[in-house]
Amino acid sequence: MTARAVVSTGDPRIARTREALRLAMLELLERKPLEQVTISDIVTTAGVGKTTFFRHFSSKEALLDAIAADQIERLIGLTLPISEACDHGAAAVALFSYVDAHRPLWSALLTGGAAGAVREAYLQQARAIAAEKARPGGWLPADCGVVLVISGTIELLTWWLAQPEPLPVKRVAGIYEKVVVAPVLEAGSR
Repeated sequence: MTARAVVSTGDPRIARTREALRLAMLELLERKPLEQVTISDIVTTAGVGKTTFFRHFSSKEALLDAIAADQIERLIGLTLPISEACDHGAAAVALFSYVDAHRPLWSALLTGGAAGAVREAYLQQARAIAAEKARPGGWLPADCGVVLVISGTIELLTWWLAQPEPLPVKRVAGIYEKVVVAPVLEAGSR
């Protein structure tokens, strides 16, 4: 059963429990790295029992995967309409502004051992969107473009979040647009 399937049952208790677990994990990740977070920490912070935790998630990594998928869904929902309007600069600023506003969470996701889960969630969702919106033409296969953009996005975000004095949002968004997005868009249209 997937994270989305459980919530779709409509039972508000299930939704509340899953949200309590999600918030507990996020709170704990702001204080310590993933490898130091235990299921006991999560359930204590969430105010639920271990059995309840395991009814919803098989591991702390599964909970983190669900959080990562949700965050990617939010990022895509925020940036896709702007990208579709061909304002890639504004989409880049929206992406980096969102991550900056949620810096502790994204730092935990990308530098605390969840980068692989974030990348996979991002690739899965971006591939689905690309398949719906595939345009013929260009020498670069659409799936390759998706992989390049998502990989570049994750790597640039990870680098940016690890900086002791991070670049301003607009500057890193400009780098992203010029180095990650523009080359792939250009290759896809030739």
